[in-house]
Parts: sequence; C-alpha cells; structure tokens
Amino acid sequence: VQLQASGGGLVQAGDSLRLSCAASRRTISNRAMGWFRQAPGKEREFVAISRAGSTYYRDSVKGRFTISRDNAKNTVYLQMNSLKLEDTAVYYCAADPRGSWYLSDEYIYWGQGTLVTVSS
Repeated sequence: VQLQASGGGLVQAGDSLRLSCAASRRTISNRAMGWFRQAPGKEREFVAISRAGSTYYRDSVKGRFTISRDNAKNTVYLQMNSLKLEDTAVYYCAADPRGSWYLSDEYIYWGQGTLVTVSS
C-alpha cells in the first residue's frame, strides 16, 4: 500500500488543522493505520492509531486530536485542535504494524510526511 500524507501548514497556537493520509494500491479496510510525528532533533513518536474499531492516542494529544478513517475514500485523517507549539513536527501516516503499534519500527508502510508548524 502506498500512503500520501497532506494537510500540513503553518498555523497559530490554538488553531486547528486536519491532516489526510490517502492510500493507494490496496485498501485500508481492516488495516491498522497510525500517525507519528518527528520534531527537529527528536525521535519519531507515536501520535494516534485506528485499529480494529478502536482508537488510541499519546497522552499529550488526548482530547485535542482525533483520528478517523473513511474506508470508501481509502483515507485516514488526523483532526488536530487547540494546537500547541510543541505539536510542531513532521507528521507521518503509517500502516500495518507487525507488533507493538506504538513503535515506529513495527510499521511496514509509511507516507512521506507533512510539516506542521505551530507559531505563537
């Protein structure tokens, strides 16, 4: 499956942004789909995942971010509200974790990343 992330941009703290991850070649139905992010000088970290009808988030984004999917459009979304400076990062979508879904190394497929910059 090929993944194409989009929707990043420059926003102010408190603003909202919605990221999209469009999949091609294969359906995302029944696949675990996740979002990760990587800030400058930091390791890639788990943000959210949609798997088996459930969603999970890292603590720092709970209540602000929402992951959703539209299987008909073969697309996963990340709605980000009340953005903070510390949310600034390149955001990646990923699919098919082989094991622990919160570990980036476990994912087989990756999108190219989309930059989110939150300014004060």
